[in-house]
Amino acid sequence: MIKIRPFEEADWAATWQIIEPVFRAGETYAFSPDITEEAAHNVWVETPSATFVAAVENNEIVGTYFIKPNQSALGAHVCNCGYVVAENSRGKGVASKMCEHSQREAISQGFRAMQYNLVASTNDGAVRLWKRHGFQVVGTLPKAFRHHQLGFVDAYVMYKQLET
Repeated sequence: MIKIRPFEEADWAATWQIIEPVFRAGETYAFSPDITEEAAHNVWVETPSATFVAAVENNEIVGTYFIKPNQSALGAHVCNCGYVVAENSRGKGVASKMCEHSQREAISQGFRAMQYNLVASTNDGAVRLWKRHGFQVVGTLPKAFRHHQLGFVDAYVMYKQLET
């Protein structure tokens, strides 16, 4: 069973083990593949309004996500999230559970919509998952993502109005 709970600082080592290889790969997130652990902590834990972890038996952390306002002031009613699942836990419903949890959390924080700003068009699994959870591609940004292996690829802006 997957339990999603608020991030605690003691979770950082496990969280870093999950997000570091994803950032280093340069295939799905715009963060530099050379990001330092300190900078990653800042963007994943310190900057967001909340960070969560997905845990299974023995409190093993298998995924994490953050939530934050997508913009300030007049755009602050729309949130943005980032999700990463441990490589050995992919395909087991962790990302889906985190997506569902993040939408409930967003509503509880007063957000009215959720927007993903830069979804690499090559990230087929994420695009399928977000669509299955009601997100729509509302824009295609030609060659806006510099994929570490494939070079410049299109990126999608994906959006969902939340039930409030």
